[in-house]
Amino acid sequence: MDVSSIASLSTDLAQARVGDAVGLTVLKKALDIQEQHALQLIAALPQVPSNPPHLGQNIDVRA
Repeated sequence: MDVSSIASLSTDLAQARVGDAVGLTVLKKALDIQEQHALQLIAALPQVPSNPPHLGQNIDVRA
């Protein structure tokens, strides 16, 4: 290996690392946006009305 091929390899590795870092940053940003949208959807759900107090107190064990 000569000096120019070593320098070229070093440059290629550095560019690959930068590309990986950019990819991870974009992925993290996409996950953050997805989390925000999921929280907005959950917050937009209507409240479930509670059942009357006489429901859910007895269990029918006969089949």
